[in-house]
Amino acid sequence: MAQWQGKAKGTPLGYKIFIALIKNFGLKAAYSVLIFVAAYYVIFSYTSTRTSYYYFRQRLNYTFFKSIVSIYKNYFVFGQTLIDRTAISFGLREKFVFNHDGRERMQALIDQGDGGVIFSAHIGSFNIARYFFDDFDLNGTAINLIVTDQENEQIKQYVGAVSQDTKMNFIVIKPDMSHIFEMNDALSNNEVIIFASDRYVEGVQFLEEELLGKSAKFPSGPFKLAARKKIPILFMYIMKGRGKNYNLYARTPIFKETPIRPRHVLKEYLRNLEVMLQKYPLQWFNYYDYWDDISNK
Repeated sequence: MAQWQGKAKGTPLGYKIFIALIKNFGLKAAYSVLIFVAAYYVIFSYTSTRTSYYYFRQRLNYTFFKSIVSIYKNYFVFGQTLIDRTAISFGLREKFVFNHDGRERMQALIDQGDGGVIFSAHIGSFNIARYFFDDFDLNGTAINLIVTDQENEQIKQYVGAVSQDTKMNFIVIKPDMSHIFEMNDALSNNEVIIFASDRYVEGVQFLEEELLGKSAKFPSGPFKLAARKKIPILFMYIMKGRGKNYNLYARTPIFKETPIRPRHVLKEYLRNLEVMLQKYPLQWFNYYDYWDDISNK
């Protein structure tokens, strides 16, 4: 069954090596190691390579050769985003350029003071969202990033995955579901919450909808919450550009139906997600049987 297992790629030793390279030799030296790391994953990480091949070959309709080359490039770009996130969290933010496409939409949502829900996904570099928000005038509005606590604890110690050096708050998804109360409290206080809402985990309620021409499962909770609360909604994606550039895209949903239902929110979310994947096809970072299609063949 297609579901995310809550596991992140990488090891504590690997992150320590990259951190040492960044500190002592700079980002280019860290990037150079990725030439070999990406090749290693193509050959030896069978499951993720297989799922990536399916994404490029079946969902994007690439040729066999282009799919193989794209898998390598995908691993390489993924490694770059991890290195960049590490560098930024270790105080090297000034080495990167943060560009905004839709900054006025994001600022307007903050300025109106009614709170809101921002949807994102595990494409590009969702994990550096906290640093983008340091560029906004929050006017006292609290921003809450919804995060999982299923990453390896040792990795978090070295990467600063839940760093507290920004203006953003964090709501951790917990097994006892207490995070639901925290999210409701945040919205009741006219705060903003940010979800990466593209991964289904077994046991949660879901909605099925097409993404890239094939039906997939999505957690229904975030979409139900946004529709029920009738609060402002934005779709936000943070994508790696050329060199040290990162681009934030903020998009306002267009709903033709009223009243707005959870499925309406999901469809519009996926429409915007597809636009981003068409523009940045190499930045799809869901390394599992996302469409529940590979295991059936």
